[in-house]
Amino acid sequence: MMMIAHLSAPAAMLLSAGWLPFLGPLLVWLFYKDRSPAVRTAAAGAFNFNISLTIVSVLTWISVFLTLFIGLIWAIPIWIVLFVVQLWVHIKGAVKASHGEVYDYPFQIRILS
Repeated sequence: MMMIAHLSAPAAMLLSAGWLPFLGPLLVWLFYKDRSPAVRTAAAGAFNFNISLTIVSVLTWISVFLTLFIGLIWAIPIWIVLFVVQLWVHIKGAVKASHGEVYDYPFQIRILS
């Protein structure tokens, strides 16, 4: 379930066009938080990380609209970097989970624990 917590975020991100990457880890956390401390930590970390990056993405969208799409020039590279970072970190977390280790996500606002 730790691997599912890590890999559900990129899957949800692709299925929701980038808007709901936190949904998969949240569901894993809700259903498995009491069964295993490792799964709870992995799902909470994935959720917190994705909430952080979703906030950055939404703020980027807001700035694009406020600048009447002039900010699109610098927003596209930000979204590309966010996408690459999300994939890299989730794959890294899934690999650690496959070895039974808990991965500590960077850049996370700790909402779930």
